[in-house]
Amino acid sequence: MGDHHTADPTHPATSTRRRTPPHPRPGRRRIPDRAVLAAILYLTQAGCSWWQLPKTMFGVSRATAHRRFTEWTQAGLWERLHQAVLNRLGAAGDIDWSRAVVDSIAVRAEKRGP
Repeated sequence: MGDHHTADPTHPATSTRRRTPPHPRPGRRRIPDRAVLAAILYLTQAGCSWWQLPKTMFGVSRATAHRRFTEWTQAGLWERLHQAVLNRLGAAGDIDWSRAVVDSIAVRAEKRGP
């Protein structure tokens, strides 16, 4: 699965992508989404806190990474990314649903009393 477009839904696979217009105000330019995504994925893989994010590794501050994570979460990016990966794996026949696991956090259990 070496296709970076699946891992980065913020950038379309076609070359018709428009350039970001110049920043309307003076100040810092927006950190590229790809760098922020790499920093967020590092955090999830390393299991470290936002405070432990090594800025020198990605060029992204913890405030920027956290802000973008919050924006993307509110926009539903992670659900869309998950669905895109499942669709691609399903189309390739690479998902064995007989071995699926249901996480109790994701599926609400019914309450049954005596």
